[in-house]
Amino acid sequence: MKLKSVAIALAIGVSWAAFGAAAETVGISMPTKSSARWIDDGNNMVKQFQEAGYDTDLQYAEDDIPNQLAQVENMITKGVDVLVIAAIDGTTLSNALANAKAADVKVIAYDRLIRDTPDVDYYATFDNFKVGVEQANTLVAGLKERFPDTKPWNVELFGGSPDDNNAYFFYDGAMSVLQPMIDDGSVQIVSGQMGMDTVGTLRWDPATAQARMDNILSANYTDKQIQGVLSPYDGLSIGILSSLKGVGYGSGDMPMPIVSGQDAEVQSVKSIRADEQYATIFKDTRELAKVTVGMVDAMLKGGEPEINDTETYDNGVKVVPSYLLQPVPVTKGDIESVLIESGYYTEDQLN
Repeated sequence: MKLKSVAIALAIGVSWAAFGAAAETVGISMPTKSSARWIDDGNNMVKQFQEAGYDTDLQYAEDDIPNQLAQVENMITKGVDVLVIAAIDGTTLSNALANAKAADVKVIAYDRLIRDTPDVDYYATFDNFKVGVEQANTLVAGLKERFPDTKPWNVELFGGSPDDNNAYFFYDGAMSVLQPMIDDGSVQIVSGQMGMDTVGTLRWDPATAQARMDNILSANYTDKQIQGVLSPYDGLSIGILSSLKGVGYGSGDMPMPIVSGQDAEVQSVKSIRADEQYATIFKDTRELAKVTVGMVDAMLKGGEPEINDTETYDNGVKVVPSYLLQPVPVTKGDIESVLIESGYYTEDQLN
């Protein structure tokens, strides 16, 4: 009987070995599919996590905060090992993340800082202040190129969503370049609308940006022309350009103003090629996914993830250790070398 028991035990052991331990699962919570950028983020992470041997649970909340909270709570209940969250509103997840902590689920904030909680372990993102600096740099370069004999340049400012911590970094980075030019008179904000409390665009909504641009033009530019618009995101840029074209910019004696952007979305890259939008900021989501996979892999294997910033991102409770990737400005002349030769897009996608 003892030999039989041993044989059964050995058989069970062989059976477990044959099947192996269940793969650990990464819950991935993305904000919306309305932006191509977040679709790319989700796809890149799923691909790279699965290649690294992890199961994934990818969900999109469609910019609905209660929906994202419910999805995150459901992932915790189902027993994910790590949560990777790009928050819709970075201030609403405290209770959910306390539950994650209680369940020993690690949390990585993905490209949007999660605020007001001690229960976020790491942050994977780009150098968001530098994103804003580069947006302003491309704006100024375009103004010098297209309007060399115009001074002051008439410029309007747009900000991102006030519930997204990144929006403030983008705006502050841009203003570090533009404020000295406003002070010396070379740039004029004709509407007088400045500051994130005034220029922010809730949920990064293109229609909201277009409506605001319509109002700015009708109220301030009936007897003058605008030369530049600081836009922090390609989706907003498309809305802004629609407003500008609607009153005749880009035709006749009304040159298209210089409009910045971010995320190198296909529609905006096409717009840059068509000499409408002037520039965008490329953030390679493949690299951000790679950093995130590396963080998860290190944590689950008992190691320390690689980080390169321990000072910048104070979420109101703690400074979240972060890895910052570098953004890349893209104008018309950079599309081939930066976006196509890197394999991020094919030529057919941009035709």
